[in-house]
Amino acid sequence: MTNFSKGDVVQVKSGGPAMTVSDTGDYSVTGMGPKDGVQCIWFDGPKKVRDVFDAATLEKIDE
Repeated sequence: MTNFSKGDVVQVKSGGPAMTVSDTGDYSVTGMGPKDGVQCIWFDGPKKVRDVFDAATLEKIDE
């Protein structure tokens, strides 16, 4: 079970943009993601991006 909550600011452990957690859950049922998934949103310039990450690859960051 993930330790992240909606609104947390996270980053992939290996680096990358700051992202906001928008949802958590089991994304494996659709075959499109991890069992312990964290859906995040962030901006790439003016474009809003949304993707699901395995919770084990993320860490909370202080903004």
